[in-house]
Amino acid sequence: MQFDQHTVVLLVRPPDAPELPQDALDRLQDAHLAHQAGLVEQGLVLAAGPFVDADDERLRGFVVLSISPVEARELYANDPAVRAGRLAVQVMSWMVPEGIIRFESVPVPRSMLEAAAGD
Repeated sequence: MQFDQHTVVLLVRPPDAPELPQDALDRLQDAHLAHQAGLVEQGLVLAAGPFVDADDERLRGFVVLSISPVEARELYANDPAVRAGRLAVQVMSWMVPEGIIRFESVPVPRSMLEAAAGD
């Protein structure tokens, strides 16, 4: 059996994440989404999104990438939310039977306003 290998990034809230005022959190989230959208536009991110109703509240999001784990670590070190200490990354390779998953290019929000608009 052949396998496809993808890089996965788990976005995790660290226990020592700094407390910030809501307006700063909102700006940071928009910067995080813009960073993520830029990676999608470059064809590096195949799928990404937040977790909801997670048993572990520290787990914030999941990203599947078309690049190596080393490259993913470098890119996510530049994520504004990671630089600010609000998110940490766990990077790993994920293997699935070849062809079992297909990814399609779709637009992603660059801000919370775009996400809320649902367009």
